[in-house]
Amino acid sequence: MTATTDDRFAHSAFLRARGTAQEGKVAFAELFFDLVFVLTIIQLSHSLAAHYSLLGLAEAAMLTLAVWWVWIYTTWATNWLDPDKAPVRLLLFALMFLGLMLSIAIPTAFDAGGLLFALTYVAMQVGRSAFTAFAMRRDWPENSLNFTRITVWTALSAVFWLAGGLAGQEVRLVLWLIALGIEYVSPALGFVVPGLGRSAFGDWQVSGEHMAERCALFVIICLGETILVTGRTVAGMELLDGFTIILLATAFLSTATMWWIYFRFGHGEAAHLIEHSATPGRIARMAFTYAHIPIVAGIILSAVAEEFALAHPHGATDAKTASAIIGGPVVFLSGNIWFKAAIRGRWPLSHLAGIGVLLALSAIVPFVEPYQLFMAAAAVLLGVALWEFLSLKSTPADDVATV
Repeated sequence: MTATTDDRFAHSAFLRARGTAQEGKVAFAELFFDLVFVLTIIQLSHSLAAHYSLLGLAEAAMLTLAVWWVWIYTTWATNWLDPDKAPVRLLLFALMFLGLMLSIAIPTAFDAGGLLFALTYVAMQVGRSAFTAFAMRRDWPENSLNFTRITVWTALSAVFWLAGGLAGQEVRLVLWLIALGIEYVSPALGFVVPGLGRSAFGDWQVSGEHMAERCALFVIICLGETILVTGRTVAGMELLDGFTIILLATAFLSTATMWWIYFRFGHGEAAHLIEHSATPGRIARMAFTYAHIPIVAGIILSAVAEEFALAHPHGATDAKTASAIIGGPVVFLSGNIWFKAAIRGRWPLSHLAGIGVLLALSAIVPFVEPYQLFMAAAAVLLGVALWEFLSLKSTPADDVATV
């Protein structure tokens, strides 16, 4: 970045100063904004636990994709917009209020709350993109054009969001899936708009440090939900005996192990790679925008599994409980494979083996109680973490950073 460009951004009323120590800093306003998504994740996991079926899983997956898209698009915007400047801070406050309304609508999104969910989602997506295009129009016209294209695409998807909010449940799901499809495919198409052209990877010069820290904080929010589920479920029990304490310790170990798998080896490498890449936007899109989706979904599903196992540890293990206990870690590890392959160029063998063992646990479901299956799945996660720790510990640090 040239000195002239740095000076231009330094005097902008909206943008972060580029090429400075503050460029990748996560602002307190962004952390305040994240508080709404604590409620959002709670609402998602509670709704899934209460309506756990094939249809419930499909609806929860769709809502999770929508929530993630709102949050990650805001993260991309604040990678350039400076939350310490009053107009951007006000934008985050407005998005925060809309996010609160979005969270409130989640439990009834496929019932009476459909229109509220659609209206708030559209307002967040279109409003933020239009604001960012306006904020960049003078100091960064090239990127302003990118966000103008994004605004057009989000306005197109808004038609299907709003139509779905007015439609019945079955039609609503179809219309909202079309809306999500439009939004998820648009980055791969470079947000192409007739007359406005298309974006290229070179247009997206991002701060890897900021992107990595923001996504890491969202993972922390999701992991925090598993802690809340564990504490709330155990606190509601009449008797806190030795067996319950063992189950509580197992649930906590499972959450801590997921933290270890993600944070010990992964997001720091991605930040380093983006900062030293000629096309940081390409890596950020793959490693953070897309690969984190199964990581987040896996943690939410694991929270549901903990609730099932703690509330009903004994008796036959039904398909619902087994799919959550096994599926949560499988989806989480799959996301980590995608994430780490995007930054290392190879799939971690420990994660592949872990998925294989978890799927093999399906064979013992008819013969074990829920708590036994839950403990077995936690043991597999712990084994994956230890395997990766030992394998990478024996690898020279320079090799790990460059693979």
